[in-house]
Amino acid sequence: MTFDAVSLVLLTVISAATPLLFAALGELVVEKSGVLNLGVEGMMIVGAVAAFAVASGTGSGSLGVAAGAVAGAALAFIFGVLTLTLAANQVATGLALTIFGLGLSSLIGAGYVGIPVPPLAKLAVPGISDLPLVGPLLFGHDALVYLSIVAVIAVAWFLKKSRAGMILRAVGESDISAHSIGYDVIAVRYRAVLFGGAMAGLGGAFLSLSYTPLWAEGMTAGRGWIALALVVFASWRPWRLLAGAYLFGGVTIAQLYTQSAGGLGIPAQVMSMLPYLATILVLTIIAAGPWKGRLNAPACLGKPFRPST
Repeated sequence: MTFDAVSLVLLTVISAATPLLFAALGELVVEKSGVLNLGVEGMMIVGAVAAFAVASGTGSGSLGVAAGAVAGAALAFIFGVLTLTLAANQVATGLALTIFGLGLSSLIGAGYVGIPVPPLAKLAVPGISDLPLVGPLLFGHDALVYLSIVAVIAVAWFLKKSRAGMILRAVGESDISAHSIGYDVIAVRYRAVLFGGAMAGLGGAFLSLSYTPLWAEGMTAGRGWIALALVVFASWRPWRLLAGAYLFGGVTIAQLYTQSAGGLGIPAQVMSMLPYLATILVLTIIAAGPWKGRLNAPACLGKPFRPST
């Protein structure tokens, strides 16, 4: 296999992993605060259509990316109001949010089907970008790919080193204790939920403005659910999440390349199931194996909290 072929494969793996990384990283922060938001798929798809609509209307990819983040955060705010303020069931609300997001994106995106937009600009460094293998891998991406890596570093530092991160983890481990020493549990969780929504929106924006770039109904294709599984796979650790996102990105690309090569006699439908089968397999092994006790799930994950009066 030539350098160009290897470079192309690795570039496609990175592209496939980036939306997963954005969405999963946002959900990791949300769950660290003790909130379980199953609406990642809905926030991603709304972010995708909002980003595409704004980029198509203004001609600015940057404005499109910003619109995707805002749209994801807006849906997350609805989730926050229902679950944090009104104490609705988090699982049911998250599922409803996904259904709502899929329907809303279909409605908004009906007029954008088949309309292409220019993809986000790639970083190019004269004399370096043309180097075999290394050049395209390091300098052949758009800004969102680099932002996803920076976000992993920032979240890892935030959760482990910053005071605000330690407060967020305290809220996720024992909301009653955090409240008793004066921390506003609801406010902390609102901020985490909004961050998670914005990150899911960025993942959707990457899909519609860089990965394709076009709008197609249901284009997230279950990536929000894979992102949720990645958080468990990474046992709520940002660096493991980075590795997991690229692993699952590789699985996604592997099934596409296998299909293009004839599928080895395996039906195309089975090959399309491969990323989701891998997700189920990994989660089953983790849940049943010796790693079960080290999952590191926040103690208050999914539990409602009402401040005492």
